[in-house]
Amino acid sequence: MIEVEVHQQLRAFLREQGEPYWAHHLTMARLVARALRLGRSALIQTGAPSGYHGRYRLSYLVPILMWQEPVIVVASEQVQQRILLVEIPRLRQWISHPKPIQTSDRWIAPDYRGIVLTTPEAWLSDRIHHQGRFPAGIPTIIDGVDDFEAWTRERLTTHLHAADWEALMLACPSHQETIRDVRIQLTRTIFQHPANPYECYLIEQSEREVLQTLQRTLHPTPSDPNPLPQSWKTFFERLELKDELVWTTIARQSGQFVLHCAPVEIASALKPIWSQQSTVLIGGALDLEPEATIYRDRIGLTDDLTCLKFALDRQDDVIQLYQPEGIPMPNTPQFQEAILRELRSLLTASTSVQGLSVILIGDTPLKAQVGSILASEFGSRVQVERTCLDDNGILIAGWEFWRAHQSVLPAPHVLAIATLPIPSLEHPLVAGRVAHYKQLRQDWFRLYLLPDALSELQRAVAPVRDCQGIVALLDTRVIHRTYGTQVLAALSPLARTSYLDPSLFTPASTHPWED
Repeated sequence: MIEVEVHQQLRAFLREQGEPYWAHHLTMARLVARALRLGRSALIQTGAPSGYHGRYRLSYLVPILMWQEPVIVVASEQVQQRILLVEIPRLRQWISHPKPIQTSDRWIAPDYRGIVLTTPEAWLSDRIHHQGRFPAGIPTIIDGVDDFEAWTRERLTTHLHAADWEALMLACPSHQETIRDVRIQLTRTIFQHPANPYECYLIEQSEREVLQTLQRTLHPTPSDPNPLPQSWKTFFERLELKDELVWTTIARQSGQFVLHCAPVEIASALKPIWSQQSTVLIGGALDLEPEATIYRDRIGLTDDLTCLKFALDRQDDVIQLYQPEGIPMPNTPQFQEAILRELRSLLTASTSVQGLSVILIGDTPLKAQVGSILASEFGSRVQVERTCLDDNGILIAGWEFWRAHQSVLPAPHVLAIATLPIPSLEHPLVAGRVAHYKQLRQDWFRLYLLPDALSELQRAVAPVRDCQGIVALLDTRVIHRTYGTQVLAALSPLARTSYLDPSLFTPASTHPWED
């Protein structure tokens, strides 16, 4: 069977390389080979969030190179380059199967029996919009499904920019004046919304009615049959749907706004695609449970499939968790001064260790204030959301910035977390999705906010595991709220202390702390 052949080949390759490799390579490779042979889907959590240097990647590349049938691999362009320039050349020298590999946004030919690397954008567009560029029935590997929901939401979101308004006036010349008046009216009402850190606002009912009136006015008739541009046609169709989020983002300086429309939930759009092929979904930390029930429900993956979750190594992947007690809750006036004291102590104590220190602050005003205060004390070492850093630099960043740049920055020896990355209910889109859960009488915190926070948290600390660095968690909700145990489970394996000590900056293996 292919499982046996893959096991033997991969084991021989790993022995020949003589390098320390991921402990679960052989188990995962056998599972992928079995999924190819049986045509059975699988969901694999590798333990640590997937990234450019995904250590698990050999585990699916060996099976698909040895499998005699065609395979599709869905991965970001960055990961594709890693596969083509690093992983495949090493394996080609060892595995003699001359299987062709191409990158494309569509299937190569009806009789093609090789591997096609494609992007999530191309594959999802094809499957969701029934474009027919990839035939059904071809086994598919999706690498990096930690981002699968974000990929899908982007594919399902319709955007209307300033250029789309111009295109609409050109397509409907007899209604140019009406279109211009509607745009002016919307500009006036949208810019009357009070400023928020996100510059994002849900469309109110009065603004929706203005758009619906424009839709009725522009609807093609026998006397005026001009079709609408596709972007507007799609937007108007979705405007009529019940479970749709319609919002706007604005640029106050330029006086421009962009309209957006997307479904509140994506499971119904994704559910039909899973029956079209056997799929192996590979991610890092998708769910605390091996069966990933919450994650599967959110992407409509309700079919019977094999689920497997690998544990992190209790020695090689441990983090040192500093969790001080007595810090006020984040929603109190005393919180800012309390975390500043902790950050000063932490940064001063860590001067004996050269390396990057990262402070994650989700609150935009607080991030700017802390950055300004620490810069006055620690000088040019402190940078707010910049990648040009000193060897001993201090980076203050939001969660999105850190997620986007952590792969190109050195692994921090200290990572301080001001507050948990629980999506803020003050963000209009978060509030809109929470309202949807409430309408269905579902537990919006357990099904939405907490899973998002745990996933973001695990991704953020992943680089620290490489150097067994220190994570300072300054949010005492972990101590006082019932979900704190789930937060600690997401951070495990860890060695924990509640006080600063010089031994904190020595290798974790020397600590007699709680694990």
